Amino acid sequence: MGKKKDSRQVAKLPKLECCESRTKCGRCPLRMLKEGTLPEGYTVRKRKLVRVDGKKVTKKKLAKAA
Repeated sequence: MGKKKDSRQVAKLPKLECCESRTKCGRCPLRMLKEGTLPEGYTVRKRKLVRVDGKKVTKKKLAKAA
């Protein structure tokens, strides 16, 4: 028989700040913004991940949003 696919899919969380490397890593907030894979309510300003409503970004809240 074939293998079952895992129904849960782990979302990649963006880094809190871009590392500014030439080749953008898989979790780069700039790359995720361009692809449209950033969680709802988040954007990037000055290479840092920020919330649209102006509140502080925490890893706990980011994990919930993703």
